Amino acid sequence: MPRYAVTALIVACALFMEQLDATVIATSLPAIALDLHEDPIALKLALTSYLVSLAVFIPASGWAADRFGARLIFRLAILIFTLSSIGCGMASNLPELVVGRLAQGIGGAMMVPVGRLLMLRTTERGDFVRALAFLTVPALFGPVVGPLVGGFVTTYFHWRWIFWINAPIGVLGVVLVTLFIDDAREENPGRFDLRGFLLSGFGLSFMLFGLAAEGGGLASPALSLGLLFSGAALLALYVLHARRTPAPLLDLTLLRLPTFRASVGGGALFRIGVGSLPFLLPLMLQMNFGLNPFQSGALTFAAAAGAVFMKTAAAPILRRYGFRRVLTRCALASGLVIAGYGLFTAQTPGYLMIVVLLLGGFINSLQFTGVNAIAYDEIEQPEMSRAVSFASVAQQLALSLGIAAGAGALQGYAHFFGAGVYSKPAFVFAFAVMGVFCVASAVVFARLPAGAGAELAGKARRPQEAGAES
Repeated sequence: MPRYAVTALIVACALFMEQLDATVIATSLPAIALDLHEDPIALKLALTSYLVSLAVFIPASGWAADRFGARLIFRLAILIFTLSSIGCGMASNLPELVVGRLAQGIGGAMMVPVGRLLMLRTTERGDFVRALAFLTVPALFGPVVGPLVGGFVTTYFHWRWIFWINAPIGVLGVVLVTLFIDDAREENPGRFDLRGFLLSGFGLSFMLFGLAAEGGGLASPALSLGLLFSGAALLALYVLHARRTPAPLLDLTLLRLPTFRASVGGGALFRIGVGSLPFLLPLMLQMNFGLNPFQSGALTFAAAAGAVFMKTAAAPILRRYGFRRVLTRCALASGLVIAGYGLFTAQTPGYLMIVVLLLGGFINSLQFTGVNAIAYDEIEQPEMSRAVSFASVAQQLALSLGIAAGAGALQGYAHFFGAGVYSKPAFVFAFAVMGVFCVASAVVFARLPAGAGAELAGKARRPQEAGAES
């Protein structure tokens, strides 16, 4: 087995644990809300708090891996994630659950990007797409089994056990990293950008919590707006700081590269649309259709199953049709499919919903593989850790915005049209809005050069393409 495949499989254990946890809690949100005496839509804080923590601490993960060694940081991250998962399972109210999720985010912030960094540093550029697909196939079994496991455990046992599932997986991950992963670090990691960390961290936190707290009585409008404006101001200060700092925490100069810029910008729009699905789908199936968590999970697992099937075909498809064509068309197709989810009704046959969800997972998986790979098309090895950190922050920020946007669309429709927040028209509107975000990302991907990503896909660029891009 190739060396990159061994590393990818081990890193996949960590991704499996994170993805399992994310999909398990999404399916169980209504049951958790009932047990904690909260409105189900208020549980968006349990989702966004984790993503906020990821966005804040991911930028520090690259420097920590360079300074202390990627293997040590990766192992510590798995341990933190496992212990905080146990804490989430012991939460007795929403604030305690949010704190536990924040702690999980600290572990996840180091675990996933540092694991990906370990893989990228042991993989030849021509093997990037294959390595990413190899890495994510085992990890995607988390989303496949997550809805089923979460729904089954929540329906027939108790939702707290969905967090404690992570304990044996975490122990296995620590053992495998210790035995099989070689250490990787930079000889001169440079100084840690503490000022940039504080500005970006508080800026992102204020903005995301301001968006998440808006509506549903979670915070007053004045507090939400105050957080939003404060976050925007701090992020503006960070931009000024980054321009004057030789080695900023988030290297904005990477945006000069067309492929990286398209991956971050277009990928953000796409992830906002897709990122709302783990929140909106279980709410619609349980709060509007009246399904229990297990029935809901048995339907939504189809999307992740489609993603697994696509991963084995992603590299040949990208090689045959090129990144620009695949990313553009997948964005358009995904937008239509997501809008179509809103047309489901309680009377829609289960097999038809499974087919549509399977198709959506198939398309989204191909899109994510392409978006993640194209980010590194023009990245040189010394910039790799900064690129991984930047791309990871953008991903988590967009997913968090997706949850906030999905909840906002439901609440906005209920407010302006006087309908119930869980009414069928509200869900039709919300899924349509999320589909528009995916379609909008196609505009960004359509501007990619014709031969973008050719080396990553494993084929040489044609001379006329190389000349056109010079």
